[in-house]
Amino acid sequence: MREPVRVLVVDDDPLVRAALAMVLGGAEDLDLVGEATDGDEVPAAVERCSPDVVLMDIRMPRTDGLTATEQLLARPGAPEVIVLTTFDADEQVLRALRAGASGFLVKDTPPAAIVEAVRRVAAGEPMLSPTVTRQLIAHVAAVEPVAPGDVRLRGARARLDQLSDREREVALAVGRGLSNAQIGAELHLSVATVKAHVSRLLVKLDLANRVQVALLTHDAGVV
Repeated sequence: MREPVRVLVVDDDPLVRAALAMVLGGAEDLDLVGEATDGDEVPAAVERCSPDVVLMDIRMPRTDGLTATEQLLARPGAPEVIVLTTFDADEQVLRALRAGASGFLVKDTPPAAIVEAVRRVAAGEPMLSPTVTRQLIAHVAAVEPVAPGDVRLRGARARLDQLSDREREVALAVGRGLSNAQIGAELHLSVATVKAHVSRLLVKLDLANRVQVALLTHDAGVV
């Protein structure tokens, strides 16, 4: 039998922590191993609890979840992070995703969807659906337009140039919010082959997940 997924909840609202504890406690394969009330408590809580997944609130009074996420994910062997927010895709959520967070959940997400998100992230699967990815990129395009000659644009294009032609095609399809099955159908590849290409391009680009791939293609101005 597989060990339960170890989860740490970080939120300054005791009602939110209690609600999440109830949700996680109802899943036999998830184990709430600790709670923290602010971002400055995260390093000690992670050391103490060794979580697989951290549910991280964005807005906290002393150290916000964005700063805590960036500091946590800079450490080797860091757990996966899902950011919690009351907004669908504000600028802080985008920054957390750029830092390597595995996805985000709005706080009114149904309990079953929260449990499924934790399971998927712990298994190394992308948490954001293709539809959410497309919405996210549309939001990025609105709040972070890329201009010709922009330093971010040049840097992103240089990174994409590291890829083979096929890997680049897959990266652009990920940037358009296509699922692995849709990419396979479009490029005449098996789903297993698409997954292999995604894994290789993540290594080449030094990115944590396909959300970051999508953001990179936006920065490069190619989607």
